[in-house]
Amino acid sequence: MEPLWRPSENQIKCANMTRFIEYVNQKYGRQFKAFQELYRWSVEDIPEFWAAMWEFGEIKASKGYDVVVDDPTKMPGARWFIGAKLNFAENLLRYRDDHLAFIFRGETQRSARMTYAEVYDAVARLAKSLREIGVAPGDRVAAYMPNMMETGIAMLAATSIGATWSSCATDIGPGAVMDRFGQIEPKVLFTVDGYFYKGKSFNTLSNAAEVVRGIPSMEKVIVASYPEEKSDISLIPNAVHWADFLSEETGLEIKFEQLPFDHPLYIMFSSGTTGKPKCLVQGAGGILINHLKELILHTDLRREDVHFFITTCSWMMWNWMLSSLAVGNTLILYDGNPSYPDLGAMWRLVQDEKVTMFGTSATYIHFIRSQGLKPGRDYNLSPLREIWQTGSPLSSEGFEYVYEEIKKDVWFNSSSGGTDINGCFCTGSPINPVFAGELQVPALAMKINVYGEKGNPVVDQEGELVCEAAAPSMPLYFWNDPDDQKYKDAYFNVYPNVWRHGDYVKINSETGGLTFYGRSDAVLKPSGVRIGTAEIYNQVEKLEEVADSLAIGQNWKGDQRIILFVKLAEGHDLTEDLKNKIKKTLREKASPRHVPAKIVEIPDIPYTLNMKKVESAVTNLIHGRPVLNRDALINPESLDHYENLSELES
Repeated sequence: MEPLWRPSENQIKCANMTRFIEYVNQKYGRQFKAFQELYRWSVEDIPEFWAAMWEFGEIKASKGYDVVVDDPTKMPGARWFIGAKLNFAENLLRYRDDHLAFIFRGETQRSARMTYAEVYDAVARLAKSLREIGVAPGDRVAAYMPNMMETGIAMLAATSIGATWSSCATDIGPGAVMDRFGQIEPKVLFTVDGYFYKGKSFNTLSNAAEVVRGIPSMEKVIVASYPEEKSDISLIPNAVHWADFLSEETGLEIKFEQLPFDHPLYIMFSSGTTGKPKCLVQGAGGILINHLKELILHTDLRREDVHFFITTCSWMMWNWMLSSLAVGNTLILYDGNPSYPDLGAMWRLVQDEKVTMFGTSATYIHFIRSQGLKPGRDYNLSPLREIWQTGSPLSSEGFEYVYEEIKKDVWFNSSSGGTDINGCFCTGSPINPVFAGELQVPALAMKINVYGEKGNPVVDQEGELVCEAAAPSMPLYFWNDPDDQKYKDAYFNVYPNVWRHGDYVKINSETGGLTFYGRSDAVLKPSGVRIGTAEIYNQVEKLEEVADSLAIGQNWKGDQRIILFVKLAEGHDLTEDLKNKIKKTLREKASPRHVPAKIVEIPDIPYTLNMKKVESAVTNLIHGRPVLNRDALINPESLDHYENLSELES
């Protein structure tokens, strides 16, 4: 295989990964020269690696650790950096100068900027007010907010006190929010008067009021202003405007609560497509050190970088992105539709703000590719040195599109992990080549493997992604799961003491890269042959007639047959000719096994709040099983189109 990109000698020399290799070699008497050697050490001597990362990441702690980890083979339940005392927010607020910290850009072109000194001051004032109403370590503080500066400031203020943070975006319905926050009983809610989407203003005060009335634990609601200035908030119980709540004192010093390494920092939520979302409790130190590893080493972020990620605060990428304050870079916070007012909106922003690291999803790249967008031709992207992609598998053609139509000399960092670990199992390396369709490397100290159908390690064939050793950012526990039964059922009920992540992947023995084929619970098995759904999407969505697609397996006459749902591009119809073209493409580009038994036109494809296709919900519907939690989808109304389809009865 020929790589799409190779780092230059200078890029390798200047990379943080290279600095880390040199640091490890000097401190531990090693002679590592390549990433592969470093990775092997990181999974063979896990405590030594994380001790090195603690020092290299310059973690601020009032008390050092006694032991790195008690037992890295224990999952769940391994204890990390025993004896240490630190504060998460203190590590993110280590800079207090005039360097830009936040640039807020809304799709309405409303914008604002804050330096690190201004962010520190705002966090100090808000933390003082939170303390005055009784917020203490362990209390839950929640946000029902857009991706704006106030959201980040609220998270930092809450965690500086030792409160546990959780957030949902404002475009989620109140039912889905109550399914999440109702379980964890927050004391304080941050919310907003509305948001903008596709040029329209949406008032969300009634939604916030419904959430507050449905969760009796909320003692105070702080309402930020966005579409309007100081809206009428009288319908929300215990509500106060942000500006009125914020302490008027300036020049305050933040009292950062010093807490154990495993003090609860975040409560994240599973997708919730099979019932109420599971509440994953993650530790402050574990999230901090893992994010520093990924941001400094695998993303190669530096102080001079301008970092822009298309995300909302419902997605773990928001949490991940905020952690980059620890490296002192400039963060762009964007709220709105990434394709408004036109497809070039994000690339104008990248151009105008001189973005150096742009993060996005496979869905977005596939979409702009299907629309024929040529950002490299139409915009000045000369400062852009890295594109970071995650969310779902990206096709080889998607990789090639990046280099053909966005920028030839750019490091394309495709990564995959999950909300569960608030990070990556597989990701990028700035000192390794990029191959089409492959994630470059396993993340350092993540002892991953791929298991075949018999539970044995395999290479060069598809199988289950697993992790054979503990990592610091794995959940401490699930909320309201005293015997860890939900936790064990979620990851350890197939392979004892081995984390089964639920991704269907292949390791390439030649390149060391990994290809992802979709979720393993969505793997199709016609005549017993396992097929990853991404193998179908990668071919079908290359066709100009197809805007999006979804493949599921239907139980049929003692076997399983593949049903392909297609959302067509504007101006196209599902004719017999198009059906034959789709089948011919799959037969020739994939295999005869990939050809669907039925192709059905559908107006919309269901997606989770994290922009993942929801094969499981559609599979349930066509088999007459209920979908328990439609509010877990960003477009729940799309499921209505999959019920009682006569095409699937023959």
